Amino acid sequence: NGVTRSVAAESDTPLLYILRNDLKLKGAKYGCGLGQCGACMVLLDGHNVMSCEVPLWSVAGKSVTTIEGLGTLEAQHALQRAFIGEQAAQCGYCVAGMIMSAKELLDRNPKATEAQVKEALAGNLCRCGTHNRIVSAVMRAGREMGRT
Repeated sequence: NGVTRSVAAESDTPLLYILRNDLKLKGAKYGCGLGQCGACMVLLDGHNVMSCEVPLWSVAGKSVTTIEGLGTLEAQHALQRAFIGEQAAQCGYCVAGMIMSAKELLDRNPKATEAQVKEALAGNLCRCGTHNRIVSAVMRAGREMGRT
């Protein structure tokens, strides 16, 4: 999130544990622990990774972005504004991972089609059934990002 951090931990400790337990960043969630649900999604050098599967040693010298690094209440990222505007969360457990997946896509292609958005979010599971609103939010954010 733009700040160099050092932690004392075993080199094979999952990045997710470091983020949540050592750095107190609670946005990435523990879901399945197997890299299959997307709840722990973060960006590593701008690319989506499941932080539950990424060992600490592999992030040395790299940029890690979590949902906390995306924006603030005062200066929200377009995706955060769109998710609020579209009411694209019920329980909220999957939202951080969804937003991070969408961020990678929209950074590459802010004019992504609905099919491309759905494909980009395919690795993120949501049990609440808000996928339609989530897709709408990503499309809305893309339109905003495409104008800047």
